[in-house]
Amino acid sequence: MNLTNSESKNADLSAEALGNEIKSAPNPVPRANDADTLAEEILEKLTYSVGKDPIVARRHDWLTATTLAVRDRIIDHWFATSQRGYKESLKRVYYLSLEFLIGRLLRDAISNLGLDKTLPVALSRYNINLDLIELLEPDAALGNGGLGRLAACFMESMASTGVPSYGYGIRYRHGLFRQEIADGSQVELPENWLAHGNPWEFERQEASYEIGFGGKVISIQEEGKGPRQVWRPAERLLAVAYDVPIVGWRAASVNTLRLWSAQALDPILLDAFNSGDHIGALREANKAEAITQVLYPADSHLAGQELRLRQEYFFSSASLQDILRRHLSQYPSLDNLSDKVSIQLNDTHPAVSVAELMRLLVDVHGMDWDKAWKITQETFSYTNHTLLPEALETWPVHIFERLLPRQMQIIYAINAAVISEAQGKGFDGGKIASLSLIDEGHGRRVRMGQLAFVGSHAINGVSALHTELMKETVFRALHELYPDRIQNKTNGVTPRRWLFQSNRGLTKLLEETIGPEFKDNIDKLKDFDRFATDPETRKRFAAVKLDNKKRLAKLISERMALNVNPEAIFDIQVKRIHEYKRQLLNVLEAVALYEQIRSHPEQNWTPRVKIFAGKAAPSYFKAKLIIHLINDVARVIDSDPAVRDLLKVVFIPNYNVSLAETIMPAADISEQISTAGLEASGTGNMKFALNGALTIGTLDGANVEMLEHLGDENIFIFGLNADDVARRRNDGHSGRGIIETTPLLKSAIDSIASGVFSPDEPQRYRDLITDLYDRDWWMICADFDAYWQTQRQLDALWLDKDAWYEKAIRNTARMGWFSSDRSIREYAHDIWNVKTLS
Repeated sequence: MNLTNSESKNADLSAEALGNEIKSAPNPVPRANDADTLAEEILEKLTYSVGKDPIVARRHDWLTATTLAVRDRIIDHWFATSQRGYKESLKRVYYLSLEFLIGRLLRDAISNLGLDKTLPVALSRYNINLDLIELLEPDAALGNGGLGRLAACFMESMASTGVPSYGYGIRYRHGLFRQEIADGSQVELPENWLAHGNPWEFERQEASYEIGFGGKVISIQEEGKGPRQVWRPAERLLAVAYDVPIVGWRAASVNTLRLWSAQALDPILLDAFNSGDHIGALREANKAEAITQVLYPADSHLAGQELRLRQEYFFSSASLQDILRRHLSQYPSLDNLSDKVSIQLNDTHPAVSVAELMRLLVDVHGMDWDKAWKITQETFSYTNHTLLPEALETWPVHIFERLLPRQMQIIYAINAAVISEAQGKGFDGGKIASLSLIDEGHGRRVRMGQLAFVGSHAINGVSALHTELMKETVFRALHELYPDRIQNKTNGVTPRRWLFQSNRGLTKLLEETIGPEFKDNIDKLKDFDRFATDPETRKRFAAVKLDNKKRLAKLISERMALNVNPEAIFDIQVKRIHEYKRQLLNVLEAVALYEQIRSHPEQNWTPRVKIFAGKAAPSYFKAKLIIHLINDVARVIDSDPAVRDLLKVVFIPNYNVSLAETIMPAADISEQISTAGLEASGTGNMKFALNGALTIGTLDGANVEMLEHLGDENIFIFGLNADDVARRRNDGHSGRGIIETTPLLKSAIDSIASGVFSPDEPQRYRDLITDLYDRDWWMICADFDAYWQTQRQLDALWLDKDAWYEKAIRNTARMGWFSSDRSIREYAHDIWNVKTLS
């Protein structure tokens, strides 16, 4: 099926694309949500959809049946949302993201549909415990870290606030990877989350689009018109849609997450197969399917770089073709595209969309270049998530031009226009080089961040500090050329998942103290602030926290055969493993603390459990080395009777959303200790604080705004700020002098360097230690002493439980502003200009 030219106006049989038919479609009678009706429907699904008799049905069968019964109710709201948006001709938001870390969906749906009281009763009729079967649902392996989780929070908040929207991404079969730890080292294994199917998704074979690669561009002269460029790809494959409904709070609306799967046009080459080349006959299918197998294939080699670029173009082109087809099914032309469509690029991964939309408008739909460029800029907006050069994607021109020859021509044309505009405003050679879409200084590479910037009408950072640094660093020249484009939209998290669902004890306490209104208006959390000095509330808050810590301790015991003391401080750092996030600083402090406890047993040490989790990219050697170090340190400390229960170190493998839902409510201390100026925002910091953890962190990312909202007495900030870091780097900073004059730090480093924690391989951490002495690029040595002192301040505070829980309560009460609902409303008003259905 070839819908490349958006010629089919009725390709998608979902509610939104049925044209005039949908306007007269009858609304189904809403299903009842009482326990009796739910019990009957679950049994019917078990019998006729799963094909199991209740006598022999297993827990997984009951999970599927329950999911299908819940899904039916979502579909009713899904169609109603689509019908209303279509009938009112509302502008839609299309959110393009390479990651959507949506986690498990059943509990999310139950809560947002208001089934959390009746559904457990319905299942109890069959002696089925909802809490047990929902644990069998796999996490959707569609993302890795904060970028993907933010996209998931935003999708839920768009549905909850009534923003008509579609999310577009890739249906990865194996995600990033499933992490295991073997002898202290990270081992990457396939994540088989689709092994038993996915009852939440709907395959849309009728919504398939051809995607091309390679080939050549020819010029065609049409009578009465100028020459027209036509791309003739050498390779073609299909993008097939799978739709997942995303339900909002109280089912205010249900939006669509559309994920693309790659398929070969010819799944088997019969001539090759019949001639005996049975493996070669499948090469086209294997080549196509490789695109959607794994998130972030290693790009340390050219083959990996090419596959990444294929992924990004594949989902960007399919999404744009789908958007244009949907628009033309409702409107007579594309002239009003930017009035009815807003496309948000979530980071640089979909930046190729700028060139692809221009190709579709100009080459396929025959639009004038200048008109197409105006529509393109008015339609796109771009969120930047990082200042790290390696994350601001660039592609070698020779790879880009070979795979996407027409798009490369378009990028050259866009670049020429931008440079001409800059020259007209007096920009010199240095500024021209900085804003150019082609980096000439590193082997000629296409700068995707610059492409996204010039092709968008609005560019936003994700925290106040990050946005200002964007203007001063990576996009300085472009900001000078287009001074009105950059704005800030601080990230947020959905309170439904990260409070109501993951921390039921705290949610109940909030309902009983301030009333249930905060569930519909999270700003009302601030009413909880007045209970911070109430002894009874502090006592109840502490009991909730202890219950959550016991739950996490049980998980650690079951998964790792390690006992931890829930009465100790749970000091937690869970996030992607990266040098700038400074897990190394945390583990160095653990080593220093271990040595001090052993040397001074007479002191009144505060019991502490340091908990780590997170994945390192498969090709990121130093990040994987840090994981190994954490596990080596944990092994030695946890087996040393001298420290008893005073200190434990834990690395929990395979960090994902479901694990986070257990970890976040259990934290006493939230580690947000990135090198200042490098964390764009962070959202883990928000989840922890919302659940009453005290933050220890640098003035980085959203910590800056959290400081403003929480008050400096309720957050523990230490170390260098972004200006200090930049200044030290410019001055040729190294850690040698600091190490030699900081006994605690030197002793910890010496222990690691000498092989105390790696006796089988004493030189294992030589590279990490050498970096600390020679460069200290991440300011670990520079910030160590301040970090140590602040940790000891927290130790002292822990001894005064009334003071501790007063601060913890104020953290929860003052985090309402950091809801993703607020973020989405700001996007909707300031960037997308969309009306809401609510």
